[in-house]
Amino acid sequence: MALEDIDVNQQLPPVQARKLLSYVLEHGTVFFSAHAKREIAKDAMTEQDVINVLRAGRIFEPGELERGSWRYRCHTNIFCVVVAFSDVTQSIVVTAWRKK
Repeated sequence: MALEDIDVNQQLPPVQARKLLSYVLEHGTVFFSAHAKREIAKDAMTEQDVINVLRAGRIFEPGELERGSWRYRCHTNIFCVVVAFSDVTQSIVVTAWRKK
């Protein structure tokens, strides 16, 4: 992946967002927002559950622009995690939940 060609301030196609997320997990940093930490605890999840979703989950939908950043939903059968990219080496977990 050519990192210099990725502009996280533009909507990324789901496939490219998935590839960038994999790159960040391997070479960058994942941060958790205060809101995400509260939601993770509320749904009896752990930060490791979230990392596992980010590693194994799929991004099906196009990103959604909210509060100035593009956000992407990463799904497994059990969980959904919403992430945004601050740059090509940093991802922020915005929120997460256990599917009912």
